Amino acid sequence: WTEIREDERGLYVEGRLATDVGRAREVHALMKAGALDGLSIGFRAVKTRADRKTGVRRILEADLWEISVVTFPMLPTARVSNVKHRRFYRDRETELVRLMRRAARSMANNHFTKG
Repeated sequence: WTEIREDERGLYVEGRLATDVGRAREVHALMKAGALDGLSIGFRAVKTRADRKTGVRRILEADLWEISVVTFPMLPTARVSNVKHRRFYRDRETELVRLMRRAARSMANNHFTKG
């Protein structure tokens, strides 16, 4: 996970899949198709408060252990809201060549448009 914070709706996370792993490519394809869009967390309650009248327990502080992409989240609103359509490459060399070509085109375009 590249960002984890609390916002007005609850826990907000941003992450990146390990594209060198085949399973991550499968998860990405399922997320793009909308077949996999839930999030689930694992945590340990550190500080809680119970309302004796209602029996409701409030978690005031927790240690977050893990966040997983799942098919059926326990909380129906815990969803993936955006999936970037990034290309997956089998090796870093292919990605490096692609980036170098893009940089060369950009430099050439800037040179010819400014000169």
